[in-house]
Amino acid sequence: MVKGKLIVIESGIDGSGKSIQFELLHERLKEEGLDVHKVKFPDYESDSSALVRMYLEGEFGDDPQEVNLYAVSAFYAVDRFASFQLKWKQVYEKGGLILADRYSTSNMIYQAAKIREKGFKKEYLEWLRDLEFNKFALPEPDLVIFLDMPPRYSFEFIQNREEQDIHERDRDYLLSTYEHAVEIARSYDWSIVNCEREGELRSIEDIHEEVYERVKKILKEV
Repeated sequence: MVKGKLIVIESGIDGSGKSIQFELLHERLKEEGLDVHKVKFPDYESDSSALVRMYLEGEFGDDPQEVNLYAVSAFYAVDRFASFQLKWKQVYEKGGLILADRYSTSNMIYQAAKIREKGFKKEYLEWLRDLEFNKFALPEPDLVIFLDMPPRYSFEFIQNREEQDIHERDRDYLLSTYEHAVEIARSYDWSIVNCEREGELRSIEDIHEEVYERVKKILKEV
C-alpha cells in the first residue's frame, strides 16, 4: 500500500476565512495538474453527520460546554470514519493527495476547549488520538495549516450569518476555544498562518500565498 498525503486546513473558530482559503488552495493545486481530492467535515451531505447536526442545532442542549464531550467527539469521529471508508480511502491508499476542510484536529480544538484542568485535557487528547487514529484507523495528517484569525474579526463575520449554531451563539465559548486552539496549534507543531499583520487584517490573496507556499514545501517531500 502506498500512503497518500493528507493536508488539513484548520482554524480556531468559525469566521476565519477558512472555507475561502480551502477552495483557493484546491483550485490552485488543480490548475498545477495535481490530482487532489477534497473532503469537508462535518460531511453534511452524508447521513453519517446526523448526530453532529443534532448537536449543533441544540437538540442535546443549548450550552455546548454542558454536552458530554466524549459523546460529541464520537459523533464527529464516526462521521469522519464513514467519509474515509466510503469516499476517499482508496484514493489515499493509492498515494493520492487529500485536502481536508477540518479533520480530527477540530475535535482537539472544540471539545478539548471545554476542559479546564490540564491533566484531564491531556488525558482526553490521548483518548481522542487513540480513538481516531488507532481504533478507527483514520490516517494522521501530514500537514495541518492553522489559520490564526483574531476573534474580533471572526465575530464580525459570524454576526452577519442568518443562522448560527450553538457554538457561534456562545461568544464566551468561542473566545476560550480560540485561546485553546492557539495553544494546541503550538503544542502539536501545526503550521500557523497569522491572518493579521501589524494590527491589520491581511488580504485573502496574501494569506493564500503563504498557505500555498507551506503546502508546496510538504508536497516536494513526496
